[in-house]
Amino acid sequence: MATLQAESERGAVTAPHARAAEAGRDVLRRGGNALEAAVAMASTIAVVYPHMNSLGGDAFWLIADADGTLRGIDAAGQAGRAYTPALYAAPGCVPERGGLATVTVGGGVGAWQAAYDFSRAQWGGAMTWHALLAAAQTYAADGCPVSASYARTLDALPQHVRELPGFAATYLPDGCVPAVGEMFRQPALARTLSELQAAGAEGFYRGALAQRLVAGLRAAGSLLDPDDLAAYRPRWVEPLRLPYGRGELANMPPPSQGFASMMIAAVLQRYGLAGFDPMGADYVHAVVEATKAVFAYRDRYLCDPDVALVSLEPLFAKEFLDELAAGIDPLRAAAPGQPPAPGDTVWFGAVDEAGRAVSVIQSIYHEFGSGVVAGDTGVVWNNRGCAFSLDPQHPNVLAPGKRPMHTLNPAMYLEDGRVRLVYGTMGGDGQPQTQAAILTRVLEFGLSPAAAIAAPRWVYGRTWGESSAGLRLEKRFDRAVFDALARRGHAVSWVPRFSDFMGHAGMLRLNREAGRLRLEAAADPRSDGAALGV
Repeated sequence: MATLQAESERGAVTAPHARAAEAGRDVLRRGGNALEAAVAMASTIAVVYPHMNSLGGDAFWLIADADGTLRGIDAAGQAGRAYTPALYAAPGCVPERGGLATVTVGGGVGAWQAAYDFSRAQWGGAMTWHALLAAAQTYAADGCPVSASYARTLDALPQHVRELPGFAATYLPDGCVPAVGEMFRQPALARTLSELQAAGAEGFYRGALAQRLVAGLRAAGSLLDPDDLAAYRPRWVEPLRLPYGRGELANMPPPSQGFASMMIAAVLQRYGLAGFDPMGADYVHAVVEATKAVFAYRDRYLCDPDVALVSLEPLFAKEFLDELAAGIDPLRAAAPGQPPAPGDTVWFGAVDEAGRAVSVIQSIYHEFGSGVVAGDTGVVWNNRGCAFSLDPQHPNVLAPGKRPMHTLNPAMYLEDGRVRLVYGTMGGDGQPQTQAAILTRVLEFGLSPAAAIAAPRWVYGRTWGESSAGLRLEKRFDRAVFDALARRGHAVSWVPRFSDFMGHAGMLRLNREAGRLRLEAAADPRSDGAALGV
């Protein structure tokens, strides 16, 4: 049984797969710092949780020095030069699967290199790049036991995805879904990781490996070319900050939806949660209605700021947030807008004994992304391009070289200028809702990180193939909560007691007492993860 909570004074990690958490913990044990631990976790989880993320996906990193100095890495890949709305005029949308769904460059590997280089230059990191990718390469070559989440996802996958180029050979080598616990090997990916260990991320974008990636994608119908990969660079960005409680929230700027997660929490603070039951109908209703109000503005403005710069100052203004909170009817659900969509992702975090912290999220968007494995590389590619709009008037409209809106957003909360909480979750549009749940349950209701994450959750949105949004409750809520929400006009339905649909959350809390740092780590019982301390 995986350890879902841990305490330490020497460093701690949490991840939705236990092997990834172990890789990060082992780096900290060997004297590595939080960034080095995060690189080991990022590469490992891309191997052992391939339905949620891969080398062909994107990432966002939120990094804090011990003194609270924040910086971020935006590793969102851009659309290829050949991609325009006219290409998709006939279907009327960017497809979710197949070669033409491979619209954007995968930026995540570039983030690993940027984090590694910064660690060596600024944090005194001494571990080698080769060593930090060693666990990932070993699990790809020698195998890793199939997790419950992976087996469930494969079993539910539509047949047309299984028939995409390279998919069955990579993930269904015997033609059937492997059993939980069965050893899963990825020899092609192991060779790719060996190349990365030798050449660094440069090879992924501008070397021989890049040429093989592009050749494999183009053989499957992609229009990405070598110049698209060669043009990619991760970006160092200034994180967003917003006052909350006794401190402030921190998250990533667009094209991440980080501002939406921050706004929901700020609206809830103004609405007032005092006296609510953190597992009650009043509380769930408040978070769902705050989510609807904020998503209306997120969906209107979220885009690549390089192409259509939208100022966030009016959205963060005290008067505007007050107005959103005042607009919540405590007795009636607002009409749904554009139905929020699901998404598969991983979030993980690390804190070292110096108090330096890293919050990371990486993803291929839908489960197994586009479903296309790039030739002989073993790398399944993302389908983040289907998040683009084809409406020429929308700021998120597809264009060559443009980054799509991203649901990915890693979070932190600071008090007295230093990091207090490091947290995040998978779940597409469910991410801001789950972040609000675990944040408020810890700060407003006094739950421990582990209790806040394990408590019954909900998500407002739609699941795969649905066109309308509903409110899903885990079947650990009291029936009275379900009925009370239904009376307010919510389209409520049950999901299993511990449902993947709620996302896989994690949290690290930094407690500073009498000059000592005590760390708490928590992982989600809905995941295959672990929280580990040194």
